[in-house]
Amino acid sequence: MSDTLMILPASNAKGIRLVRVPDDFESHEAFRHVTGLIAAFEEQNPDSDSDDILAILEDHGFETVEFILGPTLP
Repeated sequence: MSDTLMILPASNAKGIRLVRVPDDFESHEAFRHVTGLIAAFEEQNPDSDSDDILAILEDHGFETVEFILGPTLP
């Protein structure tokens, strides 16, 4: 199980997601791969939501991780 995590930012704090990156991806490869998956999916499904995108990421080995959003740092 990979120790590498990726934060998927959102304009709304409640929309932020955290995913575990599969072992076979380096950081830069994971970023490009996720960017490509999201872009392709949104192009084909303009009315999609974050749950749909997370399902696609999980199909490609990215695991959603539960987290607690802490206070804002100065």
